[in-house]
Amino acid sequence: MKKIKTFVLDHFEGAIISLVFLGIIAIAFFVYYKLSFLNFFFIPVILTGYFLGKKKAVLIGIFCVLSVILYFAFFNLFATQKQPLALSEVIIILAWASFLVVTGGIIGEVSERREKKVKNMRNSYIGVLDILLKYLEVADESKPRSVRISHLAGKIAKAAELSPSEVEDIKSAALLYEAGDLRSSIPLFGQVAEFMESDRIISEMAMGDKDKVLLKTIASLLKKIEPLLVGYYIHYMEQADILEKDLERTPLGSSIIALADISDRLALEAHASLGKHEIKSIADIKKLSGSAFHDTAVNALMKVIPSS
Repeated sequence: MKKIKTFVLDHFEGAIISLVFLGIIAIAFFVYYKLSFLNFFFIPVILTGYFLGKKKAVLIGIFCVLSVILYFAFFNLFATQKQPLALSEVIIILAWASFLVVTGGIIGEVSERREKKVKNMRNSYIGVLDILLKYLEVADESKPRSVRISHLAGKIAKAAELSPSEVEDIKSAALLYEAGDLRSSIPLFGQVAEFMESDRIISEMAMGDKDKVLLKTIASLLKKIEPLLVGYYIHYMEQADILEKDLERTPLGSSIIALADISDRLALEAHASLGKHEIKSIADIKKLSGSAFHDTAVNALMKVIPSS
């Protein structure tokens, strides 16, 4: 069955063109009311739009229109009794041609969007699996590094007197900040959240009230941590060399995650870095307070370090 499907898709364009020619021949020789059967050509156009996309559907639609026009031109040219098309017939053909091409474009556009959405969801699932696998692989016998960073970031957030919900959001973001390629992973959170919040998906999965609430809660959490991860990526990865940061645009939670990461590296390796700037001690972190990191976050870190 798979081989047949592959063969059909490989020769789909040729089959569509053959179908158009066969349709013209059939209408020419076997149909008396020829204009009434022009709607036959919607079949190859719709099939092309569904399987091959908007561009090829529009091209097939134009090809059908030109084929029909050429047929009528040659028919009148070689007919013994020339019967030019009446104005009403010309209007019918023009209306048919317009709707045919527009239909191909619409079907193709819808199909491409569907394919894009399926592809995005596939990438989302792969990204989520990558995240799950990452935290199942525990390299450290005591705790995975991501868990250590999450706990430390939570302590710093508490010391900064943030609300319990903000603390949990920061801890959750810290768990995921090292998941694969952060730049490509960040959009996955929004896509998964949108997918989880879709009423259509929830109804199709026939979930109970408890599962629905859980799904909505996870979606809400993903939306909350996305800005923290975006801020961390932009200010502490992509623009890590810029030490004089615009802290008004840098989320406090992103700053806390970066401090937790650097502190953990200092504890394990006795040195860390922010871009090209080397950090050898807590004193070096203090020097960056108010420029690379929020004062609130650095002061909270000073309270936490002795007990962490």
